[in-house]
Amino acid sequence: MTASVQDSRLKRRFELWDNNGDGAIDRSDYESEARRILQGFGEQENSPKGRALLSAYTTMWESLADKAGSGPQGQVTLEQFIQITEREIVQAGDAGFDRNLRPSIEAIVDIADTDGDGEVSSAEFKRWMRAAGVDERQAEQSFKQLDTNHSGTLSVEELVDAVRDYHQGKHDISLLGN
Repeated sequence: MTASVQDSRLKRRFELWDNNGDGAIDRSDYESEARRILQGFGEQENSPKGRALLSAYTTMWESLADKAGSGPQGQVTLEQFIQITEREIVQAGDAGFDRNLRPSIEAIVDIADTDGDGEVSSAEFKRWMRAAGVDERQAEQSFKQLDTNHSGTLSVEELVDAVRDYHQGKHDISLLGN
């Protein structure tokens, strides 16, 4: 994948977090996304699943802020975000991805798996994507592409692999809103 495609993907992710469009992200931006997901599933912030998701997002933010030198109450610019994300997630490979993003994905899947079968159905996936700002048509299309074994569900590993592979340029199936 070319650097420009990768930077474009990271810029899109940054823009989704930058709720007020001020060109910087902060802790509240990460917390807002976690809360949108919780609200999308009717999950309370103080429930075990709610606390786990908020904790995963907070930890993700604190790691980024620490690497940017801004501290947990500071801000991170687009340039810092791209530089740190490329180094810590893209260039660090699977280990970097697992260290930085896997906990958030696992926490989201735990919430999205409303029937408790350990997998995410098409309906559960669409609900998650709607909470993330992805329209239903795109969510349906993405689900079909990600469900490579045609089981009708996505496992945690399939979803972790999908997000990692997208960021590493192995496919173009985005789980980000437009």
